Amino acid sequence: MQGVTRYFLWSFIVTAVGLVLAAWLGFTMEGGTAGMLSFLLIGALLAVLEISLSFDNAIVNANTLKTMSEVWQRRFLTWGILIAVFGMRLVFPLLIVVLAAGVGPWEALRLAATEPAQYAQIIEGAHLSIVGFGGAFLMMVGLKFFIDAEKDVHWIGVVERPLARLGQYEGIPSAVTLIAILTVATILPGAAVATFLYAAVAGLVTYMAVHVLGSVLDNPAKLATGAAKAGLGAFLYLEVLDASFSFDGVIGAFALTQNLFLIGIGLGIGAMYVRSMTIMLVEKGTLTEFAYLEHGAFWSIVTLSIIMFAQTMVHVPEYVTGLLGAAFIGLALRSSLKARRTIGAHGRAPIKDVGLSRDEPI
Repeated sequence: MQGVTRYFLWSFIVTAVGLVLAAWLGFTMEGGTAGMLSFLLIGALLAVLEISLSFDNAIVNANTLKTMSEVWQRRFLTWGILIAVFGMRLVFPLLIVVLAAGVGPWEALRLAATEPAQYAQIIEGAHLSIVGFGGAFLMMVGLKFFIDAEKDVHWIGVVERPLARLGQYEGIPSAVTLIAILTVATILPGAAVATFLYAAVAGLVTYMAVHVLGSVLDNPAKLATGAAKAGLGAFLYLEVLDASFSFDGVIGAFALTQNLFLIGIGLGIGAMYVRSMTIMLVEKGTLTEFAYLEHGAFWSIVTLSIIMFAQTMVHVPEYVTGLLGAAFIGLALRSSLKARRTIGAHGRAPIKDVGLSRDEPI
């Protein structure tokens, strides 16, 4: 237990400081004990919301961090968390207002501080662009994991094996994502189509650009030594990935409060727990020990991308997204534990032979 607590020590400290700040903010802005308790409760709920929506993010982060040098691992876990907390949870909502309302950064900050209702309305008006961009980017992330000819470990084999075989053909993930984008565009009313298409294509192009840039930045080191690790390219990929994961959390936060500063505190607390989980997964080798945990995370990512596209037409409560993600990860953990027992009972059988088959229930 002490070993696990070590990883979450800073998260506990940030939680304590953050909740004190939330209580002080409520007392200052709302006045009295009632305002203090209200802000304290909302801050705690926002932290739980962020953790529930981002556990799969921690798993994917850990998987990518394994390929990075120790220097870039440390940079992501220090600079990266600052970008995640202050960039995505505070600056990003302000940037949306700047672009959507055509105002300056200081005016956007003034709106957040003095006119939170108008600020939240502007954020809501940018919802279509946000889910279009995030849905396309995350769909590419999920599909690239499953549509891979070199992938030989399968959790839900009846689905994952055929998908892996498709990896021998170039461009399948992009084609599937474009089909999904065009399908949504044909359903949306005419006035919304251009906005959605622009944002979704931008998400697709951003994914491709990050990967091209990553290969350019990291490739020289790999040519120098075959044992070299990824660096700046992987760092940029993780930052964009974190941004895409954060979209639903930031937008969902406005269902609980319109106060930007309280949102920053609550989601910042949650982001610290994601960081702690990432470090623990990397250092303890949990992804190696639990072979299908990563698969559950990527199924969760694909589901989140579909939900984001669905949100262009209907509202999907944030708790639905969180519960579905938790269900995939929980089932993948259960299958991983079962696989370990099977290997223990029958010797060193390949892990790919003890996953879910067509006839085996999850």
